[in-house]
Amino acid sequence: MKRRAAFAGSQSFYPSGKSALERMIRSFVDPKAVKVKAAAVVSPHAGYVYSGPVAGAVYSSVMIPPTVVILGAPHTDFKPRFSIIAEGLWETPLGDVPIDRELAGLILGSCPLAEAAEGPHEDEHSLEVQVPFLQFFQSRLSLVPIHVNFRSTFDDLGKLAEGLAASLKELGRDVLIVASTDMSHFLSQERAREQDFLAIDRILALDGRGLFDTVRAHRISMCGFQPTTAAILAARILGATKAELVKYQTSGDVTGDMSRVVGYAGLRFF
Repeated sequence: MKRRAAFAGSQSFYPSGKSALERMIRSFVDPKAVKVKAAAVVSPHAGYVYSGPVAGAVYSSVMIPPTVVILGAPHTDFKPRFSIIAEGLWETPLGDVPIDRELAGLILGSCPLAEAAEGPHEDEHSLEVQVPFLQFFQSRLSLVPIHVNFRSTFDDLGKLAEGLAASLKELGRDVLIVASTDMSHFLSQERAREQDFLAIDRILALDGRGLFDTVRAHRISMCGFQPTTAAILAARILGATKAELVKYQTSGDVTGDMSRVVGYAGLRFF
């Protein structure tokens, strides 16, 4: 099975040509960034012109190992709580990326709520836009893509985190967890920043429960708060004790329109 690059060439996301895509990513990369060995990162998934500076900053700040698990934030409904592509290839303009069958199998065996399901991934951008950035930094990349159902409860996410952490320990290789999310949507710049930092403060505290409850209580339109919650919980099991905000901005910082923005945050856990 090959998961096709559904959003390459879309003006809303990223270029379809290899050279143009590499140039765009390179424009967002900080070659002087000090890299740390991270358990997980949070990266946005909007069109590169808007969220690329944040994604580029966070990926510049960590060591990208050959194996990466991406927790996506689906924008459509589907049945499985956690849908995993368990084998095959993931296509991008920079080349095909193999799915890590060994790790996918371990996660499926460790998390009863996870299922091998390709359908939920076909027309979803939250995972897709992360892959070219990862390829740019790691030429030997392999992936395990996981979509996290927006109906997932905190207990569901805890089970995913436990299964994911157990699988990574059994695998015995360095693996980076990526939580894909944008922050608040279509608020004024001032209101978006206020809402976003309620969530960011909980992420910086590595407080998965607090993030989950804060987003729900304040109705923050953070589309990937559940993948981010799972990433926090898994990172803590794996020994992470610190989180840092690498970069924050909004679409308004790009367009100049501060009346209706989307927020983007890049964070790392180590």
